[in-house]
Amino acid sequence: MATAKKAPAKKAPAKKAAPAKKVAAKKAAPAKTVAAKKVAPAKKVAAKKVDPAKKVVATKPAAKKAAPAKKRTPNAAFMKPLTLSPALSAVVGDKPLPRTEIVKKLWDYIKAKNLQDKVNKRLINADEKLRAVFGKAQVSMFEMAGLIGKHVK
Repeated sequence: MATAKKAPAKKAPAKKAAPAKKVAAKKAAPAKTVAAKKVAPAKKVAAKKVDPAKKVVATKPAAKKAAPAKKRTPNAAFMKPLTLSPALSAVVGDKPLPRTEIVKKLWDYIKAKNLQDKVNKRLINADEKLRAVFGKAQVSMFEMAGLIGKHVK
């Protein structure tokens, strides 16, 4: 293994003669700084990383605060009870339910009977009751809500 040769240290060029007091002061000061640099090198300051999720949100002054936001009221069309067809009432029950509750009860039935496809969880394998509602053996969970529309009034 070859070792690298060290370059000889450069000497500062000689300055013109000055009064003795100033020369001694100038030579002593640089010697201290060079020695200090060798003992304790300057540390680099690491830049702080900012997490994009933790953004600072500007707040409004206390004097300009508005009234608290009103709670959103549900749409009455979604809450309207619908009458069910005999095929759908065999799965979710016979009393009128809103569309949102029908979908919830269908998912309860699907999970209780373990009808989700094992490989692709977005697909639902219909049993005899669900086949009467859906019209086919396998349905995507996205088209399930659309197929319910034929069975409600």
